[in-house]
Amino acid sequence: MKEKTIGHLACFIAYAIFGINIIVCKDLTSSRLISPIALFGLRSLGAGLLFWLISYFLPKEKVDKKDFGKILMASLLGFFLTQVTFLMAIPDITPMDCSIVSSLSPIYTMFIAAYVLKEPITLRKAGGVAISFFGIIYLIMNSVTGTGGTIETSWVGILLMIANSLSFSLYLGLFKPVITKYSVITFMKWIFLFATLFSFPWTISELRTFDYSLLTSTYLSELAFLIICSTFITYFLIPLGQKRIRPTLVSMYSYVQPIIAIVISIWVGMDTLSWQKLLAAAMVFGGVVLVNYSRSAKGN
Repeated sequence: MKEKTIGHLACFIAYAIFGINIIVCKDLTSSRLISPIALFGLRSLGAGLLFWLISYFLPKEKVDKKDFGKILMASLLGFFLTQVTFLMAIPDITPMDCSIVSSLSPIYTMFIAAYVLKEPITLRKAGGVAISFFGIIYLIMNSVTGTGGTIETSWVGILLMIANSLSFSLYLGLFKPVITKYSVITFMKWIFLFATLFSFPWTISELRTFDYSLLTSTYLSELAFLIICSTFITYFLIPLGQKRIRPTLVSMYSYVQPIIAIVISIWVGMDTLSWQKLLAAAMVFGGVVLVNYSRSAKGN
């Protein structure tokens, strides 16, 4: 029971930080001083150095050669694709719409669990998927707008967020065996090393020509939050949770993310609440709840 409590607490804190991360990234990318891929490279390099530094003070753990391929794919899905699509999407989607779309993650996890763990897809699950799907369609119809050339939420932003949630769901569902095999620090230091190598060609060329005089104290503090809190801490906590609770339950904590993001975005004036968005959110969340509380999901 204690182990499960640790798992639940780790996931709650991680997704709470992810909720704040939406607001920070929205503000950080609005200036477009640096491209999403270069920003990802800084994020990956900074957090990766922290994981490798900590590993030097811990007992050495050898990784089996046959597992490096799996860790490479986990890095590609769970960090590189997940974070690059998010950083590319965030300038073209409002924080509220972003959080609503990202809450579909448990549904993706359901399909992955059906394939990997052979969990049946019941009529109730299928109904929940349909409700959430129509909720997203309704959100798109009422959110993809532009006034005076300024786009609040674009099709590209929504599609990139769908890709973001799908890639992270694949990571949660497919790589639990290799995640549980190694310590969090060992696993994550290799995840971030591979991710840094993925982004290196784009990152190095941009950072060499970047005008560093444009960096303000606010920009630097947001970048520090992105590297330390949104990357290092969250990617330490997520595997901690994955080791102790099932992928379906891990993905369920994505509900925390939109609640925090929506409250903060309205509070700071980044977004406004409309009855259309409330209806779309109710359809998405209602469908996800129906999926995860169906009879075959109770064991999760």
